[in-house]
Amino acid sequence: MNLKNYQEFTRTTAIYPKESAIVYCALGLMNEAGEVGGKIKKCIRDKNSDFNDVEFIANLSDEVGDVLWYATRLLDELGMNIEDVFERNQNKLQSRKERNVLSGSGDKR
Repeated sequence: MNLKNYQEFTRTTAIYPKESAIVYCALGLMNEAGEVGGKIKKCIRDKNSDFNDVEFIANLSDEVGDVLWYATRLLDELGMNIEDVFERNQNKLQSRKERNVLSGSGDKR
């Protein structure tokens, strides 16, 4: 499945009030990102940082998938094309790499 198809697919699974779609998707994205962090925290606590544990990988994959769904829905609700966003991000990172400013801080580096 390509990104465009995935974006289209997410429309068929989106159930939330249209009038608050952007806020709903942003909050869902933050919530799911927090769940990713929680899974990693618990792996450190309970599995001695065994990030290769099969159960951990499966659970984390599910949560990251939810992050991607909410991010995709947010883009779609804002009228943005996911492929354009990926390309823009790739170009930004490539430019930073070429200018040797991948590390550091600031959006405009």
